[in-house]
Amino acid sequence: MRIKKTVLGVVAGASILSLSCNKAKNEAASSGNWNESNAFFNESTLPYYTADFDKIKDKDFKPALLEGMRRQMEAIDKIVANTEEPTFENTLEALERSSELLDRVSSVFGLLTGAHTNDELKAINSELAPKFAAHSDAIYLNDGLFQRIKKLHDNKASLNLNEEQNRLLDVYYQNFEIAGANLSTEDKEKLKALNQEIATLNNQFGDKLLAATKQGGVKFTKDELAGLSEDELNSIKQADGSYLVALNNTTQQPDLDKLTNKESRKKLFDQAWIRAEKGDNNDTKSTILTLVKKRAEKAKLMGFNNYAEWSLQGTMAKTPANAISILKNLSPYATGAAKEEAGDIQALINKEADPFTLTAADWNYYAEKIREEKYALNQNELKPYFEMNSVMENGVFYMAKQLYGLSFKERKDIPVWQEDVKVYEIFNEDGSQVGLFYTDYYQRDSKRGGAWMSNIVGQSKLLNRLPVIYNVGNFPKPAKGQPTLLSQDNVITMFHEFGHALHGFFANQTYPTLSGTSVSRDFVEFPSQFHEHFAFEPSVLKNYAKHYKTGEVIPDALVQKMKNAATFNKGYSMTELLGASLLDMEWHTISVDKDIKDVIAFEKESLAKYGLDLPTVPPRYRSTYFSHIFAGGYAAGYYSYKWSEMLDFDAYDWLEQNGGMTRANGQILRDKVFSRGNSVPLDQLYKDFRGKNPTIDALLKYSGFTKK
Repeated sequence: MRIKKTVLGVVAGASILSLSCNKAKNEAASSGNWNESNAFFNESTLPYYTADFDKIKDKDFKPALLEGMRRQMEAIDKIVANTEEPTFENTLEALERSSELLDRVSSVFGLLTGAHTNDELKAINSELAPKFAAHSDAIYLNDGLFQRIKKLHDNKASLNLNEEQNRLLDVYYQNFEIAGANLSTEDKEKLKALNQEIATLNNQFGDKLLAATKQGGVKFTKDELAGLSEDELNSIKQADGSYLVALNNTTQQPDLDKLTNKESRKKLFDQAWIRAEKGDNNDTKSTILTLVKKRAEKAKLMGFNNYAEWSLQGTMAKTPANAISILKNLSPYATGAAKEEAGDIQALINKEADPFTLTAADWNYYAEKIREEKYALNQNELKPYFEMNSVMENGVFYMAKQLYGLSFKERKDIPVWQEDVKVYEIFNEDGSQVGLFYTDYYQRDSKRGGAWMSNIVGQSKLLNRLPVIYNVGNFPKPAKGQPTLLSQDNVITMFHEFGHALHGFFANQTYPTLSGTSVSRDFVEFPSQFHEHFAFEPSVLKNYAKHYKTGEVIPDALVQKMKNAATFNKGYSMTELLGASLLDMEWHTISVDKDIKDVIAFEKESLAKYGLDLPTVPPRYRSTYFSHIFAGGYAAGYYSYKWSEMLDFDAYDWLEQNGGMTRANGQILRDKVFSRGNSVPLDQLYKDFRGKNPTIDALLKYSGFTKK
């Protein structure tokens, strides 16, 4: 998953927004230290203009963010007050420069509120969320600014713009229309109020879920955790002698595939399942009902039947019907395979001395037994070969060198936000600089769940900036002195998030708005999912998969087992994602007139509607902890993982047909796809590369499904 900034700069997970210039100036002045004692007062002197985490204090953020908003509004007021005819330079380029300070501060604020938050940062985020929303409105609902952009757009044929400039003008014009620039003055005021309410609710959901996930951790005795290794047990042992299993922000939990005690599996699964619906202060149900209602009201105000119709403008899918169509076409393959997998698991359970009916809590444990029985593959056999640092440096980085000619140098002289964070400098084959890369992989209470990528500094030729990018994960931290041994899924996550990073590092745009990963949701996951294929590509695997004790390269017999099991459990994994994707669409295709009173009942009805209500295959995220759509930027957009997967497999099929993982193919991918950002329409970009529109054929083939 990537957390990305919207046009004109955003604080993670919330829309940015506006104050009047005078009000913003007064607030910035009264909020504290906006002077040379503030770490953001002057531009960073560190390499690549990266943030100086040794100097940044929590109290710096509020005044710096308010000053960033004030400066942007001041710059926009100058653009609008300009009596000269609008030109590309005095309007769009000026607009691109207007958010330099706000972007610089909000990128760091978004990093810390996601990866290393605390009560002070959460309080600032809550306080400023409606101001960020208002700031965006003050820009996008500024009629004087829109009229200048509209005049340029109406006359663009005579402006002699290059391809990227032409695209920037189109994107701005569309973004202003989507944001409500054509609304009446009265409706603009209604929209501003709705946007602030929605931003506040997004933030409220995120705060509740973070607390619910933290408090939902489950305590066990050692005997109850039979199946975990001594190292795993030591890493979660508490001072009182109990063992605390923290929750991941997914339905299934990492330890469920190892716990031999059925009651322990049920206890862990159930606590994860109900973490945010206990009727306490962290219950998210009421927030969800209010939030979807407000989003539906916004869509109606904008002239759309539902939020998804409004939200999908500018995406590759374009309409909810197109997005749903892809999901529905995949559903029969996924559910059919999942039912067969469930049958295999039930047959195995029936052979036991005390058979029982398979439940969702038992699936992963018995799926692993099937994997061992059918493919003789035990995940614990693999982990000693998947030591985290080796996966990163000898796997992910090696792949990047072979495909794209990149090299990496660790930098221990650059400040970080937490002691486990590492920093690398990246270079091209000719020695030229690419950017700076941070990794932050360990789970902790100050970090929200999941994995993501984002920028500290965005690439831009206009601003003379190279990218500074970070990857965040949530791998359990081992006991002191022990190695971090990853699961197959963890390994894939590292390649996935670095795929996002590459998309950002290869950016080659003049304008920040079009740079790198600033693309639609249903394209942004394509580069990340594409790079997952190389996690177990033989030459890459043999380079990093070495036993952490002996240095022995992973044996060919074990690699063959992995290959044989490559499509194992695909029915389950695709069904859980389709369930979450269609659940998202159901929440965001409701009309404003639909009155939903029960979150859980609506969820059940939605899954049943698409035949995805399999009792043993729950959605990857339930509504109550679906942070992507209720706290992040994926409302009506979770389908994009499957849409992007269609692109990813289609592109991988091209790679396989043209010689595989070669340096030449890597350069083609870099030049034609991954370096283009949003500089051309994305459907055109993909068709120019592939020579045709994508289909689900390759996705079905590589997933082991027979085309019907």
